[in-house]
Amino acid sequence: MTTLLINKKKYTIDVDPEMPLLWAIRDIIGLTGTKFGCGIGACGACKVLVDNVATYSCLTPVETVAGKNITTIEGTSENLQLLQKSWEEFNVPQCGYCQPGQLITATSLLNSNKSPSDTDIDDAMSGNICRCGTYQRIKNAIKHTVELKKHR
Repeated sequence: MTTLLINKKKYTIDVDPEMPLLWAIRDIIGLTGTKFGCGIGACGACKVLVDNVATYSCLTPVETVAGKNITTIEGTSENLQLLQKSWEEFNVPQCGYCQPGQLITATSLLNSNKSPSDTDIDDAMSGNICRCGTYQRIKNAIKHTVELKKHR
């Protein structure tokens, strides 16, 4: 039995300790916002926050995150909520498939860097692929969120 703390709620699950966190979140717990993309940690669609750090859930065994704080796109935090508003304002999503991972990665960035430069944003977001090519809108939405936070 493994206990996971996801979005501030405890889940005790009986799975192989080597099961990728992605499948535990989606198939066992039923939180389907986190997406399967490539399964090799190359696209970023599966990212979740583990103790506020963006993590590829497709590569992370369940046993390695037991007892850690896991946040999925269904979770709440000030940065995540502000980013979601900026995403809407800047019409970031097109097909939307990569957006949970994009938002999680941007949240991790703003959790660790309150005023990222363009280079910081590019570096942080480089592990996320968007087939629709909304990279400039993503960058603008992140910059907008930084400005929103300055005026709070």
